[in-house]
Amino acid sequence: MKSWWMVLLIALFSCTKEVKIDIPGYQNQLVVDGIIETGGHPIVLLSQSANIYEQSDLAAYIARFVYDANLSVIHGNDTFSLTLYSIPDLPIDSQKKVAEMLRLDWNEVLLLPIKVYSSNDLIAEATQSYTLHISHQGKTYQGTTYLPATTTLDTIYWKSEPGTSQYGYSWAKLSDPAQQFDGYKWEVKRLNIFNGAPIDDIYKRGFGGFFSDQFFDGQTIEFYYENPLKRKDTTHLKAYKRYFRLGDSVVVKFSKMDQKVYSFYDKKYAQLNSASSPFSTPVNVPTNIPGLLGVWAGFSPCYDTLYCVE
Repeated sequence: MKSWWMVLLIALFSCTKEVKIDIPGYQNQLVVDGIIETGGHPIVLLSQSANIYEQSDLAAYIARFVYDANLSVIHGNDTFSLTLYSIPDLPIDSQKKVAEMLRLDWNEVLLLPIKVYSSNDLIAEATQSYTLHISHQGKTYQGTTYLPATTTLDTIYWKSEPGTSQYGYSWAKLSDPAQQFDGYKWEVKRLNIFNGAPIDDIYKRGFGGFFSDQFFDGQTIEFYYENPLKRKDTTHLKAYKRYFRLGDSVVVKFSKMDQKVYSFYDKKYAQLNSASSPFSTPVNVPTNIPGLLGVWAGFSPCYDTLYCVE
């Protein structure tokens, strides 16, 4: 009887099937990181995608930028050719925008030996569409972004958290337009003077800075955001580094975008936030330029000032 069970177990565990998985090889693709905002100039970073097995240091990153393409932006009947600029040669507002795109400090991005495509002749307007055209090595690519009308915040305010009178979050009330898609981006910078200069040079976005009205279309909501900015003032307690401090003055930049642009950023940050989990679902990041990776993103910002007082 014992030997019969042994034979059965051996038969069961020896039954295997060879599974062959056809993993496609790496294919090099152009990557576009382009932004156009109302009141600003277009800015486009163009690069080649990287194989995950390739070297990944600063020199390799810089070497992947593409400078032999022809780029233009089409608006109605007008076509604006984009020119290559070193970052220090851009207008100051465009320099700061590149720093925000790369999530670097302004003084750091000025040292990068890279070039960006831009045009000082084009200043974007809200409720307009802008088409980015790219020609590279005999191939052409094209994508369009729309800059929607802004939606202003009803009110913004600061209130201290329980247990402290010195630290709190930024709060806002928003009345969302009904029966339409609305995608939002929340960015901030402080106006406080530190060592004789403004404490923040550029706007920064915290976790969850992109959101849509999927669950509150046409409703009025109240929400808060943490402080994403560096704690440069040593008297600002480390335990409250994600809070704004009593007496802070903060510019809130609240932007709108079209649905394709929102979908790109929503999927991109979902992928980044879940990449370390073995149980996460793979996410395909969409693009609004067929044949390329990345996005041509239009934003319509409005601005308000938050004074951190009760």
